[in-house]
Amino acid sequence: MSGSHSHIVEIHGVTKRFPGVLALDNVSLAFRAGEVHAVVGENGAGKSTLMNILAGDLHPTEGEVHIDGKPVRFRSSLDSRAAGIVVVYQELALCQTMTVAENIMMSAMAARPQISLVPRAEMRREAKAALTRLGMGALDPDTRVSRLSIAEKQLVEIAGAIRQNARVLVLDEPNSALSRRESERLFEIVKQLQAEGVTVIYVSHHLREVLAIADRVSVMRDGRAIETLDNDELTESRLIRGMVGRDLGTARPWSQDESSRSIQGDVALSVRNLVAPGIDDISFDLRAGEILGVGGLPDSGKDGLGEALFGLFERQGQVFVGGEELRAHDPMASICKGLSFVPADRRGASGLLSMSVADNVVSASLPRFSIAGFLQRGMIRREARAQVARLDARISHLAQKLGTLSGGNQQKIILGRSLVTNPRLLILHEPTRGIDVGAKAEIYSILRGIAGEGVAVLLISSEVPELIMNTSRVLVLRGGKISGELEGAGINEEAVLARAMTS
Repeated sequence: MSGSHSHIVEIHGVTKRFPGVLALDNVSLAFRAGEVHAVVGENGAGKSTLMNILAGDLHPTEGEVHIDGKPVRFRSSLDSRAAGIVVVYQELALCQTMTVAENIMMSAMAARPQISLVPRAEMRREAKAALTRLGMGALDPDTRVSRLSIAEKQLVEIAGAIRQNARVLVLDEPNSALSRRESERLFEIVKQLQAEGVTVIYVSHHLREVLAIADRVSVMRDGRAIETLDNDELTESRLIRGMVGRDLGTARPWSQDESSRSIQGDVALSVRNLVAPGIDDISFDLRAGEILGVGGLPDSGKDGLGEALFGLFERQGQVFVGGEELRAHDPMASICKGLSFVPADRRGASGLLSMSVADNVVSASLPRFSIAGFLQRGMIRREARAQVARLDARISHLAQKLGTLSGGNQQKIILGRSLVTNPRLLILHEPTRGIDVGAKAEIYSILRGIAGEGVAVLLISSEVPELIMNTSRVLVLRGGKISGELEGAGINEEAVLARAMTS
């Protein structure tokens, strides 16, 4: 379908209601053919709901969606894809047990089941072409997706969308797991698609990348479309004001005085000659009250560090907590010693999506909320309500299922679950992935507060500004080894990237 209408997609007065929640309130937006159009807003602003309507996964309560000037109603995601709209979500929809080629071809086979028996040679050839277009030609199409890094999985999903010749490509937080070089390649792909006439709707919390790549930006807040601005009208502060409805003070890095005070406690975690998948003989100490950062590229080994320390991966070497050695591959022993771990993959490895907010909050501390084996629902509700208020999580009620919350609010609830355990050591892997700027500032304040109470915090992050803002020291990993240790004023973006990317 090739239309001459200047706006390829128009959203007219769309409202979406859920029980007790007004998710979208009379939203009207228009996306031009061949533009990069960013959509920004805090978690709970309505971005995900709006993208789900474009994807055909949700239907508007009121209002219409127009394609090429004509009203459409998608019965399912297949209808949306048939109209040329492909959505690549932040939470990846890949089948882990299938190959790269099978995942890339999956949507085509679902749309045309009568030809679902595609010859493997043809499948590999088409997958290889899509991967090469993304600069991933060296990846074997027969590789099982479960063996890929998070960054590689993200790019495989984008390759699948590219193969479908999308007219409108929606990218939901596409850079959340990509290295700087992979992000730059993604930007090149986006610009290439734009030059070919594809409209790219770019949903992101990373305002710098939005300003770098978007032609126009639409700001959403509280389920409404607040404004749409051309790039030349924009600054980060202008976007933040639109998103939060006020000026948001920029969180400041810890001063050297604060940092020095934060590392005066006893050694809470001592790691000696740790060897684990992706990690090759590293040693370090973490003191009570310190926030120690760990940075590096996706293949540096940092992404498996939390699991190895917590006992989810087999490991060699020694790990001491409070001077006592932890048994390898024994998460229960870690919990008993006061460790709490928040993984990066909140949907696949952390959140109990089909359970309520209240049950998620207390799920790691059930003995505290039971008597003679019976759960005390009143105690659970009080604790859950306290954590929701502490973290400013946006929910409709405590019985709401975790899976129905926005990504950022899911992450807040998962963090709350860790805090309920009163940990002596908190390991956080990408704790603000997919979280908006306002919520990030709140999370950072909470982390500093619990460090001030004497909790040792290991912050593993791909976001260099996050490390600069919050840590007293940063360990940079490269090739499974510690390539550098930075402290105080020496923690800056150039220094971190230099140690992450160069020998």
